Amino acid sequence: MQATAKAEKVLILYSSVEGQTLKIIEHMKQSITQDVDVFDMETELDIDFSQYQKVLIGASIRYGNFRSSVIKFVNQHQQQLDALPNAFFAVCLTARKPEKAVPENNAYMKKFDLLSKWHPKHKAVFAGALLYSRYNWWQTLLIQLIMKMTGGSTDKTKDMELTDWQKVDLFSEQFKSL
Repeated sequence: MQATAKAEKVLILYSSVEGQTLKIIEHMKQSITQDVDVFDMETELDIDFSQYQKVLIGASIRYGNFRSSVIKFVNQHQQQLDALPNAFFAVCLTARKPEKAVPENNAYMKKFDLLSKWHPKHKAVFAGALLYSRYNWWQTLLIQLIMKMTGGSTDKTKDMELTDWQKVDLFSEQFKSL
């Protein structure tokens, strides 16, 4: 009698403010053929890591920082994360520039590496979305100032999705092969 192989189960965690990180996760999930559980890191999580064979975490940057729940979670669960094949990606507007879309050159990924006890085996940085239509007047003003200083769009009449979906697909394929 031949034993059947147990299907690989993947844990995906995310932290998303405006929804672009979740949109990236949902896109990646389509190409991941394994059984997948997706959880928002902003909720109370009680995860049995022994159920999973891989883990992927995606987190957005807002006003220069990851949400505190992300750093707290990865530091609290560093050993469990390290025990599995793992990957991490950050979503930020600075990654719209090719030189900032590489983990080794991205200030936010460097910041993550300093704050985090967990050092993911595979990392990526993706550009997010500039969604002026969702911002209040103060957020619009602040983001326009940041965009002006960094050479981005200050046209508040247009939302812009800056994510490089081919890069997301490549990262997803690399994650699948871990």
